[in-house]
Amino acid sequence: MEERRALEPTFKERAERHAPLLMSVVVFVLIVAVNRFLQPNFFNRFVIRSNITTFLPLIMAAIGQTMVVLTGNIDLSLGSIITVVNVVIITLFGKMPEATGLQLAIPILVGVLVGLLAGTVNGFLIAKLRLQAVIATFASNLFWMGLALAVLPVPGGSVPWDLSSFYRSWFLGLPMSVWFLLLVMVFWALLRRTRLIRYFYAVGGNASNAYRSGIRVEWILIGAYALCGFFAGLSGLALTLDISSGDPLVGHPLTLSSITAVVIGGTLLSGGSGSPIGSILGACILGLVRNIIFFANVPPFYQDFIFGVVVIIALIVSSLGARRRTA
Repeated sequence: MEERRALEPTFKERAERHAPLLMSVVVFVLIVAVNRFLQPNFFNRFVIRSNITTFLPLIMAAIGQTMVVLTGNIDLSLGSIITVVNVVIITLFGKMPEATGLQLAIPILVGVLVGLLAGTVNGFLIAKLRLQAVIATFASNLFWMGLALAVLPVPGGSVPWDLSSFYRSWFLGLPMSVWFLLLVMVFWALLRRTRLIRYFYAVGGNASNAYRSGIRVEWILIGAYALCGFFAGLSGLALTLDISSGDPLVGHPLTLSSITAVVIGGTLLSGGSGSPIGSILGACILGLVRNIIFFANVPPFYQDFIFGVVVIIALIVSSLGARRRTA
């Protein structure tokens, strides 16, 4: 019994292990406090619904980006994949004007499947063709951009009213966007227990050692990018339901924002350490910073500058936890 207790991590060791996430929580609490000061009705249920609905596409994108970052890689095509999902869903809805009930699920399933396939293609380029992740995903980003423009050259289309109203409805006192997020978190909790995710951490920690221990690194990388594509599909779906239209350029800002959210959330870009929970916090922090700039009445000419300064500060604070973790 005493030997078992000796092997268990101490409170200090656990705190150091989760230091990046704890720092992200601290930043999140501070940002929420500032939002509450500037926006007295910040905790109003309708304001909460509006914020989560707006943040949800970036949250899904950040979770997807986390999958590949855990393996020590990156996806620069994420925003373009999200855009392709958006235009595919809207185009299919346009071809099914009389769709009702379960028929509305067809464009949704196809859109998410497109995201999954796009991510798998990225994984194949990197794992099987041995291309550098930055180069491969930058090149595929151009391809997905062109594909989105080919499917929907100009913004347009709409989401059926039944589906749009359902997404903005409430269930058991919570908005549907919150249920969407909760389901994804449950999915991650189940996925976290699988060998696949453990192998993500192993490959990100040391790919050579992972290979020597019998892990099929190539297939793990393909799995990571496939999962990234899947979450990109969910992000594209959330974005489509939020804006209720299609746009061949709508998802591009989410690429760099998702990487920033991942870093703010405490995930190391070198791989092997981090969690989607931190990335969710990082995405919310970015969204709330935008809220602060808006409600503080910052002049438009200075908004991007102020946003950049605040994000840099958040990155520095989060990196303090990461340094403590790796020390």
